[in-house]
Amino acid sequence: METLTQTTKINLLGLDEKAMQEFFHTLGEKPYRAQQVLKWIHFQGVSDIQSMTNLSKALRDKLQDIAEIRIPEIAYESTASDDTHKWLIRLADGNCIETVYIPEKERGTLCVSSQVGCTLNCDFCSTGKQGFSRNLTSAEIISQVWVAVRGLSQSGTLHDRAVTNVVMMGMGEPLLNFDNVVSAMNIMLDDYGYGLSKRRVTLSTAGVVPAMKQLREVSDVALAVSLHAPNDELRNVLVPLNKKYPLKELMAVCQDYFKEDKRRHIMMEYVMLAGVNDTPAHAKQLITLLQDVPAKVNLIPFNPFPSTIYKRSDDATILRFREILMAAGINALTRKTRGDDIDAACGQLVGQVKDRTRRSERHRKSIAQAQ
Repeated sequence: METLTQTTKINLLGLDEKAMQEFFHTLGEKPYRAQQVLKWIHFQGVSDIQSMTNLSKALRDKLQDIAEIRIPEIAYESTASDDTHKWLIRLADGNCIETVYIPEKERGTLCVSSQVGCTLNCDFCSTGKQGFSRNLTSAEIISQVWVAVRGLSQSGTLHDRAVTNVVMMGMGEPLLNFDNVVSAMNIMLDDYGYGLSKRRVTLSTAGVVPAMKQLREVSDVALAVSLHAPNDELRNVLVPLNKKYPLKELMAVCQDYFKEDKRRHIMMEYVMLAGVNDTPAHAKQLITLLQDVPAKVNLIPFNPFPSTIYKRSDDATILRFREILMAAGINALTRKTRGDDIDAACGQLVGQVKDRTRRSERHRKSIAQAQ
């Protein structure tokens, strides 16, 4: 088990193929060493450098001196009544993050965190109320996939694949940790890493417009946008980032995001809040907003948490909202709530955050004053 101490050794776990090749170049080694080590770590699930038997003993000893494969500690894990599985992962600095696996008949989806806490403080999200500590390293991001694959596979390798999809929808805003998230996704996509299709890795953003444009240039993973409101006035409340990047700017980048492949769509995520954003008028505004955007809409029943002022829209309201969108030619689906009995549902991930913003302290005080 990893101790909570920092080390000067480079953690090979977080290096994508390009970074791994650069690392071996500094050692005077051939580029193919990167592929060998990537396969050992991610395909075979090896965390012991001395177990990499197609590397010479001299190279293994050299690597042992300057590098390591550092896996974070699993502080706690639990399984919900619907077989959703959640890990609480303790990092070297004592912070904890949450990772969730959602099994379905045709696939297994892993929800991965990108930050310790979140900077955005969306009004309906429990994660945001925890405040923010720091960005995760690329090793800490990909370690969540490593832990899940080993924990869910009987063989401990990718031969017994349980994780078929990864969504960057856990704690944090991925595009505010751009370089580390892209590096980790590169490993997910790499044939020597996890070999996932670009359509099976999805990044979800609240709408960091400049970073969305940058992402389009360097990665072709699927994209989801946490929309949640069809007009600026309401979205300014629900998703404060909208004040910086309003819907006009966000829709402009969404409209052209997959311009090279007309078959691809952006998934617009829309949490259903009773009496807030779920009326037929809101549905019609949403239709107008998305009229020139290649989008699908994912309607998400709100998952309540202590002290929230919001309530979940009832099933009939969600169905009516969906039917209005479908009648206008917008493909809309309703997400099935999973893992809510272990607080693993969308918007419920909270971890244990050393909050640098003091947001969590203010939130606790507001709860106490209301009681």
